Amino acid sequence: MLYQIIIIIHIFLGIGIVGLVLMQQGKGADAGATFGGGASGSVFGAQGSASFLSRTTAIFATLFFITSLGLAVLSGYQGKKTDVILDSTPVAEPVKSDVPLTQGMPADGSLPIQDAKLPEAPAIKEVEKPAAK
Repeated sequence: MLYQIIIIIHIFLGIGIVGLVLMQQGKGADAGATFGGGASGSVFGAQGSASFLSRTTAIFATLFFITSLGLAVLSGYQGKKTDVILDSTPVAEPVKSDVPLTQGMPADGSLPIQDAKLPEAPAIKEVEKPAAK
């Protein structure tokens, strides 16, 4: 239950960070205010909105980091200890003794060659060139 609550808080914090970052003004937005854009930062003042939004973003980012660490710690304590090396080692099957491995093999270890007859290629006929006029 605690895990699901932290995930929900984590998602809302992530969405909040994205929204706060998109609401902030860039560095070049101040130049527009001098040429008639008098509405920049009218709610919190010229410097007040930037500090308010940046402080709120920093608080949300810190809480997002804390929830990330909390989720990592909670997912580490699942109660089941597994060893990646020992649990994933394949078990070899024993070789059956009734299967002859060297049946039909020569004693020197060379591979047997079967006498195979290849089909003969058709004869190539020479084509006479027409005489030049």
